[in-house]
Amino acid sequence: MRELTGYDVGGLRAAFTAARYTVDGVAERLGEQANGALGRNETAPAARRTDSGDALDTMIRLFLLQRPVPEALVNKAFPGIDLVALGIIAISGGEARAVLDIRPFAEDEREWWVVADPTPGLDGRREAMRSDYVLGIAPASLSLIHLTVQIKADRALDIGTGCGIQSLHLADRVNQLVATDVNPRALQLARWTAALNHIDLDVRDGSLYEPVRGERFDLIVSNPPYVISPPGGDLTYRETGYAGDAVVEQLIRQAPGHLTDGGWCQLLANWTCVRGEDWQDRIAGWTADRSAWAVQREQLDPSEYVELWLRDAGLHDSPQYTTRYDEWMRYLDEHSVEAIGMGWITLHNVEGTLDAESWPYEIERPIGPHVLHRFERLEGLPADLTALHLRVADDVIQETTGQPGAEDPATIVLRRQRGMRRAEQVDTVLAGFVGACDGDLSVGQILAALADLMDRPVVDVLSDYLPQIRNLVIEGFLDY
Repeated sequence: MRELTGYDVGGLRAAFTAARYTVDGVAERLGEQANGALGRNETAPAARRTDSGDALDTMIRLFLLQRPVPEALVNKAFPGIDLVALGIIAISGGEARAVLDIRPFAEDEREWWVVADPTPGLDGRREAMRSDYVLGIAPASLSLIHLTVQIKADRALDIGTGCGIQSLHLADRVNQLVATDVNPRALQLARWTAALNHIDLDVRDGSLYEPVRGERFDLIVSNPPYVISPPGGDLTYRETGYAGDAVVEQLIRQAPGHLTDGGWCQLLANWTCVRGEDWQDRIAGWTADRSAWAVQREQLDPSEYVELWLRDAGLHDSPQYTTRYDEWMRYLDEHSVEAIGMGWITLHNVEGTLDAESWPYEIERPIGPHVLHRFERLEGLPADLTALHLRVADDVIQETTGQPGAEDPATIVLRRQRGMRRAEQVDTVLAGFVGACDGDLSVGQILAALADLMDRPVVDVLSDYLPQIRNLVIEGFLDY
């Protein structure tokens, strides 16, 4: 596979643009039902809607449906571009099949095309993936895009870039982008993705921070090969030679040495929950004295975890399945793994501590703006809150439950509609405090008034409620 020339890029972009091979163009052509089925890896409904022979249908069938297309139609859709010589398609018996997946991707009114390997397992087919397989647009990569803090940066680093989708996301707000990977095929396809989208990307070969030794960045992102598996796993995009969750540990431990002061490191991660050890304490040992937030979105027992990744590799109906299953379970048991956590870690390169929590509930997407604001509130709050003038965030609602006709509700819950969409149960005093937060009176004045109403010493009310108020501010229920 050779590098794309300017002529190749111009020809491919012109063909895609002329055909309206974009996210909106494809969605309009397929319709809601066929689009939904394609999202479930079922191509039959989309095939029924793409038989006109025009350029858009040809591109959809070739790349998205992975169906054979007459060579003449491919030549018509891509005039003057030798897709065979580029390694994009292969021809047999007058029919073309896609060797690569080139698909549209849209974000914030920007249209891009992402180059990767074809999606395995369409229409229930069992297909073995090549060991150097390069994953394209996937739920995990989109999760990292949604997580990334939206800051302007001079330099950013994308570790384990794969097809280069994270670098696309960062391109508009970073002056210099560096992308690394240990997979030569990934490096090539990342260069293609960058070239096709006119992105200036410095692509380097190497593991973790090796290719950027001595360099610092304002932002580091990574969707690393975090799958915790026995040695000998042959899928580079998801497995490494590191034991357990060591690849994630090294990324976090070494991040401060490659970040500017106040820089950010964000990654998706799997971590082991070891018998006799709290998972929060485990990650706290990695983040040391840096400000960090780890969110466990899901926790699986070993059997669930093994089944998930064996299915991902297309081995569920394979003769190897039970052997691999048993080998994997023995490996996890030997390392005292009682569960595996799946989520994300954000590290801010300032002095602080780790906040680690399980949060399996629905969240807003993108969550990146909320992540940034939460760190700003956490790190910027003064020790003494009493002089602050707070306001209730505009997305907070109050829910009450209780017996009909009761004088006081049995429970009061404050619920946010944005960000992490948290819910906090409060008592009538704290609910009254929040209701009085309109920016006029200070925290101290409101609590003093409540203490007077309850005929309690002000010092006791301050002691009881200031920690809860601090939490409400950090979680965005109250603004200052």
